[in-house]
Amino acid sequence: MQIVNLMTPDPIVIDADDTLANAKAVMDEGRFRRLPVMEDGRLIGILTERDIREHTGYLGATRVNAAMRTALITVTPHHTVEDAAQLMLKHKIGGLPIVADGKLVGMVTTSDLLRAFLVVVKATEHVMDG
Repeated sequence: MQIVNLMTPDPIVIDADDTLANAKAVMDEGRFRRLPVMEDGRLIGILTERDIREHTGYLGATRVNAAMRTALITVTPHHTVEDAAQLMLKHKIGGLPIVADGKLVGMVTTSDLLRAFLVVVKATEHVMDG
């Protein structure tokens, strides 16, 4: 299965110069645990709940680019769900940005992979029972 069939397209993003307080508000409202960080239309980092927690007490004064992670692991829409799962396990991360032609086109998370797994299990059970 191609990752493009599973990803969340056009994910909500945050600007590198924004504050952690605003990033936390966006994450809380959307119930996200991570946000891609953009600068001049380019993906430059990812901000996680853990990154924000490390700056508790200073969220209004701290910029996203001071807390984000810049060592990005990404996949393209042509990668498979298996590729994404292997990368996420290897690097112990809960989400991957999907990048095509240098542009962020989607996100895939552990929850997305679990949903795909359940679809496969149900389809397998149906075939076995049939």
